[in-house]
Amino acid sequence: MKFFLFKDAVLKWLETPSVYQIRKDELFELDCDSFKFLQDSASLNGIDAQLSPDISEFVDYCLKEEILSINKVSVKCPPLIKSSEPSLRYLELQITNRCNLKCKHCYANLPSPPKELSLNQIRKILKEFEEMQGLRVLISGGEPLLHRGFDEINEMLPEFSVRKVLFTNGLLLNKNILKKLNVQEIQISIDGLERAHDSLRGEGTFKSTIEAVNLSIDSGFEVSISTMVHPGNLQDFDDLQRLFRDMGIRDWSVDVPCVTGRLIENHEFQIEPVLAGRYLKYGFGDGLHAGDRGFACGLHLMAVMANGDVSKCTFYSDRAVGRIEETLMECWRRIKPIRLHELKCDCDYIESCRGGCRYRAELLGDPLGKDLYRCGLYDKITP
Repeated sequence: MKFFLFKDAVLKWLETPSVYQIRKDELFELDCDSFKFLQDSASLNGIDAQLSPDISEFVDYCLKEEILSINKVSVKCPPLIKSSEPSLRYLELQITNRCNLKCKHCYANLPSPPKELSLNQIRKILKEFEEMQGLRVLISGGEPLLHRGFDEINEMLPEFSVRKVLFTNGLLLNKNILKKLNVQEIQISIDGLERAHDSLRGEGTFKSTIEAVNLSIDSGFEVSISTMVHPGNLQDFDDLQRLFRDMGIRDWSVDVPCVTGRLIENHEFQIEPVLAGRYLKYGFGDGLHAGDRGFACGLHLMAVMANGDVSKCTFYSDRAVGRIEETLMECWRRIKPIRLHELKCDCDYIESCRGGCRYRAELLGDPLGKDLYRCGLYDKITP
């Protein structure tokens, strides 16, 4: 019998040989023999396997996980160039900083006129990211749907064998856009129930956003939600959790705004760590980017800003490590991972917490110090 690599599966050569199921967002590490078997299955002729008991078990598992198929399909096989270590797996791609809202808690200081990446720049970035064995591109803004060439960007997305996640406030989503949208996941921001959400984003935005979530799910997209803790929504989290589970949300991430951008002058959103940290226990799912044992936050993450700057993440946009003209690889080499033993953290939860947000720790006074908001989650703030 012949077997073929499944259309949504792609081989990736990370720290170890792997296969990534893009639609399911699942990464499987492989030994050399399994990797070679899947390489052969990725050819146009597939692999004609004589199944020994060991191979049969592996094949059955791959069929179940939609890594292999018995049906011949056309799959793209991007270059298998061994990635750097640590590998760049997740790319925040801010295609524009244009936005249709002026949220009170937004960290961005928007320049005038607005900036956005060109179509050629976006294509080059995605090609380089794919060649670096990237897994997931987070398409953000501003509001990415406001990019003047978004239709053309959307048309090019299927060319690249990575998972595409659209970050949006949801207000511009409609049936026509969703029908054509070439992403696997949509992340929408909801910052509380109606009163709390609207107090940040504008009157009527909560109802419109909930409609966008339902419409996206009905259109077949996986939807995740991002929520920021602020003084106006502290009573909403139990209800939000029930609401999001009932709606069928894939992931719910909860975080505390970093006091930067507009928030520096807006003290109404500042909450003491001992209080705010308690709300970080909310949320569910695997999140949008993961780390590895022994390393602090952001091990596999990098960000490209709308002006072409490249930084460790969007919070570090004012401290670029390079420009996209230098290539993603050159910029990635300049970002040094932080090991947990370098941090001034001394509790038993360090592997779970991974030291929290390094940017937030820096705002609290020490880049290698404690993120007291994460400490608040574990009740480890010392007076």
